[in-house]
Amino acid sequence: MPNRRDGTTMFVKVCGLRTSEDVRAAVGAGADAVGFVLTASPRRVTPEQARELGETVPAGVLTVGVFRGEPVEVVRAAVTTSGVRAVQLHGDEPASHYSALRDLGVPLIRATSPGDGTDLRLGALGEDLLLVDSPQPGSGAAWDWTTLDRATLDGRWLLAGGLHPGNVAAAIDALRPWGVDVSSGVEQRRGVKDASLIQAFLDAVRARVGQNRTGRGRL
Repeated sequence: MPNRRDGTTMFVKVCGLRTSEDVRAAVGAGADAVGFVLTASPRRVTPEQARELGETVPAGVLTVGVFRGEPVEVVRAAVTTSGVRAVQLHGDEPASHYSALRDLGVPLIRATSPGDGTDLRLGALGEDLLLVDSPQPGSGAAWDWTTLDRATLDGRWLLAGGLHPGNVAAAIDALRPWGVDVSSGVEQRRGVKDASLIQAFLDAVRARVGQNRTGRGRL
């Protein structure tokens, strides 16, 4: 696993994709991961739709199924049907969820928001990656990243929440995350992606970290 803390590479996930055009735009722009929301959301797709979309994604790009509060058996069934290559739990799931899903053999991502009692140490609940989101996940609302305790954030962690082409460089400068995640910030309107904004976001990340491509396929 490469160390992206040197600022020369950056893992980028584009989430909430719903159409084949969305997927082509994200993959074509150089995203390392694409996310399919399999829980209640304006961006929700069915496991069957996620499978169809995922079949167009190259093997080197991670497909991520996003869940929020579903029982383990529901997550397991959806992963089997959709064929996603990683699972993101975006609720208050306990450590037992991660241990119960470990045998799926895919990376497990814990998405959480900073707050009283939130453990921002990577692997605290058994996850492989940590995603730190805004206090209002999925809203696209900007938030104060400087409130994060940078000392506790290390390893494979992604910054999310309110990112867009105009501010992602500042976010990278402020926190030096291992990766970034975007959804609302590359939409025309809620749930509808804009290919030009996806490209602009990836271009902004690459320009900031001084690379020709993102670190595709290095997870």
